[in-house]
Amino acid sequence: MLSGGCLCGDVRYEVGTGAFHETACHCSMCRRASGAPFVAWFSVPRANFRWLQGQATPYASSEHCTRSFCPRCGTQLTFEDARDPDEVGLTTGSLDDPEQLPPHSHIYTDTQLEWVKLADGLPRYRGARSEG
Repeated sequence: MLSGGCLCGDVRYEVGTGAFHETACHCSMCRRASGAPFVAWFSVPRANFRWLQGQATPYASSEHCTRSFCPRCGTQLTFEDARDPDEVGLTTGSLDDPEQLPPHSHIYTDTQLEWVKLADGLPRYRGARSEG
């Protein structure tokens, strides 16, 4: 089991086995939602995710996607795409131990900030992994 939550501790979650798509996203939406140059994410099957405490606030960040955050401290927590209803994306930084799920790739590097210099040797995708 992995556990995590927001900065203030009001919202907590846990996830079971089956993490996948461990990645660092460089899209402009992730940057704006987090206020960071890129965001590390991982996905889990929806059946392996549950809220333990508190209630995250969802909002539609695009036509098909919903993000959630802690209503008290603002920590970004989840990303859900209606086209992939059986999975939930979670911010790696919200894990109690983010070292357990390091990124395996970088996505949306076509919109990566010029001053971000990647030297980790991980695969890079101009868009989504599915786009190559």
